[in-house]
Amino acid sequence: MRLRVLAVGQKMPAWIDQGVDEYARRLPKGVTVDWLNIAPAKRGTNSSLRYQQIEAESLRAKLSTEDYLVALHVLGQEMTTETIAERLDQWQMTGNRVSIVIGGPDGLHPSILDAAQEQWSFGRITLPHPLVRVILSEQLYRAWSIQAGHPYHRGN
Repeated sequence: MRLRVLAVGQKMPAWIDQGVDEYARRLPKGVTVDWLNIAPAKRGTNSSLRYQQIEAESLRAKLSTEDYLVALHVLGQEMTTETIAERLDQWQMTGNRVSIVIGGPDGLHPSILDAAQEQWSFGRITLPHPLVRVILSEQLYRAWSIQAGHPYHRGN
């Protein structure tokens, strides 16, 4: 299975890259997560919506109409690890290319949210977008561990 994560932002702190890399390293060879950094819009005097629009154009350039698109959004469906594991199972069966999108500091443009087949939330708190990368990476690993019967996940 191959997943793609398109994340708005560049030049992450070392600890972010280390966290993402740690969980990617733990995944078996048959599961790959490709991380694509999308340049954030240059901030100035424009509106948040304008920055979202610029970033949406960059995201769309990397997406295909064939992609099964998942947008991370604070108002999306609150996900459990078990639900993510179920999604991984479904995606493996369908063979779709799955792209997960993380927005920039102003979030995702409505056009990206509308195009997404799913919108996920990791809770109603506002998280720094770099930290979301580590959380997503860990949750993908944890979901795989549920599928594989690996002891990492000790949920109920």
